[in-house]
Order: sequence, then C-alpha cells, then structure tokens
Amino acid sequence: MKEETVQALKRILDQAVERREIAGGSLCVEQDGREVCYVESGFADIEHRKPIRRDGIYRLYSMSKPITAAAVFALMEQGIIDLAEPVSAYIPSFRGQAVQRPEGNLEPAEREVVIKDLLDMTSGLVYPGGPGEAGRKTDEIFSDLDRRLFTEHPMDTAELAARLGQAPLAFQPGSDHLYGSSADVLGAVLEKASGMRFSQLLGHLFLEPLGMKDTGFYVPLEKRDRLVRTYEDREGELVPYLGNHLGVINRMDREPAFESGGAGLVSTTDDFMKFSRMLLQDGEYEGKRILKPATVRMLTEGSLSGSLEKSFQRQFFTLQGYSYGNLMRVRSSSAKAWYLGSVGEYGWDGWLGCYMSNDPVTKRSIVFMTQKKDAGTLPVARKLRNMIYAQ
Repeated sequence: MKEETVQALKRILDQAVERREIAGGSLCVEQDGREVCYVESGFADIEHRKPIRRDGIYRLYSMSKPITAAAVFALMEQGIIDLAEPVSAYIPSFRGQAVQRPEGNLEPAEREVVIKDLLDMTSGLVYPGGPGEAGRKTDEIFSDLDRRLFTEHPMDTAELAARLGQAPLAFQPGSDHLYGSSADVLGAVLEKASGMRFSQLLGHLFLEPLGMKDTGFYVPLEKRDRLVRTYEDREGELVPYLGNHLGVINRMDREPAFESGGAGLVSTTDDFMKFSRMLLQDGEYEGKRILKPATVRMLTEGSLSGSLEKSFQRQFFTLQGYSYGNLMRVRSSSAKAWYLGSVGEYGWDGWLGCYMSNDPVTKRSIVFMTQKKDAGTLPVARKLRNMIYAQ
C-alpha cells in the first residue's frame, strides 16, 4: 500500500477521534496474507489518557458470530453435525414450538427449526425488543439472564438456549429472515455436539492452532489493563458506558457461565486478523490446515435470495447489494451497494463498532476495532474501506 494511502487512512481515523465519533480505534489491512497497513488513533481510556495500543483488547459483540459459524462448519466437515438436523436433536425444548401469527394468536410450527436456520437467521428466534409475543418472551429471558449475572446461580449457555426454545417463534421456520438470538443457541448446540464447553471447543478448533492468545470470553487479571474502555454518545460528548448487554459482562473480569455465541468474545486486532487470514487462505494458516477449502467456500457464500435477501436489506439499510448467510453479510451486487467492494466480499461487525471484511477477489482482509455503544458499522469504517478499495 502506498505511503500516501496509509497517511490518508490515519487522517480519517484522526478526524473521527477529533469529531468525537469514536474515542479511539485501530485498523489493520492485509494483502495476500501480508500486512500492508496498520494505523491507530485516540484513546483506550479518555479519563486516564491511555492511548490506543496495538495489543488493546476489544469486546467483539456480534463480530463473535463468524467464529461461531466457523465452529459449526468445522464439526460439519468432521461428520459430527448435519446442517439439516433439527435443533431439538441437541436442545429438546425446540420440539413442538409455537409460531406467532400476524394477528397475534399462536399456531404450531410447520416444521422444526434446523441448524441451517440458526446460521441464516431464518429460525424465527428474535433478540430482546423483537416483535409480538416472541419479543416479549425473549425480553423476559434475557432480563433474567442479566439479573442473574452476579448471583450464585447464573444462567449458562445451555439454559439460555433451552428457554429460548420454549418461546414462540416470530414466523414459520425458513419463511423469513430476522436478526436475533440464533447464534447464542448455536453455542449450546456446539457444546452438546462436541461434549465440550463452548470456550474449550473454540480453543481446540481455532484459538490455540491460530495462536489467538488474547481471544476468549473474559480477560484474565494480568491482561485487564489492556481492555479498551467502552463509550457512549451523550449530547456530542463521549462518556464511559458501564452497562452489561445481552448477558455479556462489560468488565470482562470473570469466566462467565453464559458463553455467548452471538456476542461474547473479546479479541485484539492481531488475533482477529489471524482468523480472517485463515479464512481468506481457504482454511490454511502458516502451513496448518484448520478448515478444508470446500468448507470455507460454503461458509463464506451468501444463503439468502429473493424475499429473504430483501428482508435482510430492510433490517440493514446500508447493506443494499448484500446477501446474508452463516452469520455474515456476503456481497451479491456491486451495482446496488453503497460503498466500494467486490462481489463475494464477506464479514460482519459488532454492537460496539468492531468490523471485519474479507475479499477473495482482491485477497484483502480488513479489521477495524473500536468500542462505542450502539455503533455497528460506523461511517468511519465505511470511509476507511472506501479509501482502501480506491487505492
């Protein structure tokens, strides 16, 4: 990458900090498996004037989802999991579910939720705040999860999934797309299928072979000074956000009972880039085979089409030209997209602003890390990737 492009990217990041769009952040770009850019700006802790460092640890929130999906596909290629299997084979409460009708009453599910439904968010499971009775029941479950976080009997991964199976679905399985708690249920499916805790399975499949030494579901005491602080916008000023969200403990100071497949991981810029590089290299990392090439190809292809793709785009209006599948966006049309990229580019972001992009056409990986409440894909992330693609 040209030096003037690197400096332009640094200016974009600096400007976002100056405008208080973010407290700070880091950007890493690799091309053909080789780093071509790393820039950082701003603060990991404004109050203590701690600058962003390359080894800063970030809460990934929904950028945990691609790792969860990859774990499902790892067990699939080993013959352990079948994507057509009903979820009830692992979580019995998913048998005989009810579905809410538009007029509000309930009807029986026409078929069971299967694992592929969870991967594509076509299950009918919702997040808190979702529509109708499905949303109300999910609100109750996640409220109980948060209420019990610091008690002697916290809710674990299996209990959350079992209770979600008792809630009504927002629609008939496979008939629509709605972003929701499907990935958290996958965490419990993976535990049951593997006979391991979710964290142990991820360690075995990815974290240990890839050397992702700073990635996990909490931050040990000796690393806690590297945890980047979370901020929220209050009338144009950034103030610390201390709340817990979706059962994820903000302080990350203890091993959690609930290991969230949809939101629970922390990582560093370099750690997550190792995972991204492995996918972009067809499942290989530094001479080690992590996933088979055919597995990676299927994992990173969009699944939704027609009305389901349109439903996805209505929920994420800046993702016109994208499909969705296996817990990631996948670019299906550059003509309809709102920013630069190639057809086949894939990735996802997180509630606090972490963002990943892998492009098999250009052989480029982008990882951007920041911590801001309700961020998702921030304008600064789109500006950075537009500059990278325009070089």
